[in-house]
Amino acid sequence: MSAAGASHNGGRGLDGEVAWARERMLDLVRRRVADERVVDAMARVPRERFVPEELRRSAYNDSALPIGQGQTISQPLMVAIMLDALQVRAEDRVLEVGTGSGYVAALLSYLAREVVTVERNAPLRARARDVLAELGYTNVRAHLAVDALGWPEAAPYDAILVSAGAPHVPRTLLDQLGEGGRLVLPIGTLRDQELVRARKTPHGIDLARLGECAFVPLIGEDAWEDDASHGVSGRLNVR
Repeated sequence: MSAAGASHNGGRGLDGEVAWARERMLDLVRRRVADERVVDAMARVPRERFVPEELRRSAYNDSALPIGQGQTISQPLMVAIMLDALQVRAEDRVLEVGTGSGYVAALLSYLAREVVTVERNAPLRARARDVLAELGYTNVRAHLAVDALGWPEAAPYDAILVSAGAPHVPRTLLDQLGEGGRLVLPIGTLRDQELVRARKTPHGIDLARLGECAFVPLIGEDAWEDDASHGVSGRLNVR
């Protein structure tokens, strides 16, 4: 941004600056995703409520931001591409693995009938649950994750979104999908992964490769061990 642009933007005050940054983010998302419902959800959800107060000015930058507990909220474009790939319908029940700040669960609440989200970090889960409740997202249920991936007791799901990188497509999560269900997640090494969509069909699993990315590791049975080193959450280079 030029010095003149920065001065002009600063004159708007914090609320005006955040509103301007939101529109800039939405313009970027519109150029990269096909599902207008995803864009509409991102326009409705106040991302600044899901980041620390001191980072509110940066809430709509296209970058990952720290949210505490060694975790981050993924860059908005990364989130939009994952949601677009998930192909959520209004009648769907969706599972999110890795609640984090609660931002993606809030977006999913506009796209799906019901959202189940699980988080293994208790303080993050508590904070996300509180923010989601304050903002009135009543179709989201936030659970503290256990060792087994996902939330099998509420399966089957129409779609599953995983916001952490796995060494492979976990059979545990595929088993929680209904027929025709979609699973979107990063797979690869601890540092570099590729975003994939796995679709459950009568003839097996169809895989689509969506681009390179890097996420924190998915911890639990059928994933990485608990002492896996952390990556960088929410980056994506689309091929």
